[in-house]
Amino acid sequence: MQFLINDKTYECEADIRTSLLDLLRDHLGLSGTKKGCNQGACGACTVLVDGERINACLALAVKYQGRAITTIEGVASTRSLHALQAAFIERDGFQCGYCTPGQICSALGMIGELKRGVPSAMTTDLRNTTIDLSPDELRERMSGNLCRCGAYNGIVDAIEQTYRAEVTE
Repeated sequence: MQFLINDKTYECEADIRTSLLDLLRDHLGLSGTKKGCNQGACGACTVLVDGERINACLALAVKYQGRAITTIEGVASTRSLHALQAAFIERDGFQCGYCTPGQICSALGMIGELKRGVPSAMTTDLRNTTIDLSPDELRERMSGNLCRCGAYNGIVDAIEQTYRAEVTE
């Protein structure tokens, strides 16, 4: 199988039943993506595929051949952290850090959804393609990512800071 991960091509042999999470961690050595519940309930394994966030533990790797996969290892540039990663540090968006890769990938996917006008359960006007990132909207959109340490206030602050900076650019 051939994969495009973090702008690099990987070829490997794996059972067609291998999850994308296990492919990343066990076959390719990309251990930034974490295995939490392995049932799609915690979001620790969130990665981006063509800019869309998915739970890698629920995805069969074979389905994602030839698609652009971004893990936490591919978020930063070689010279500096991504603005969201820096905001997580600045705003205390983590304690143990286990959920942080999934939180960051999910937040990046969520910001992309907002820019495309994708509604959530909290979006009041489905015809409006400009969605305000209210605290309730943000929490709803990030509800698939759990933090067992309870660093939610810092996570929300980091995402808001990054989103506001992108919107004003």
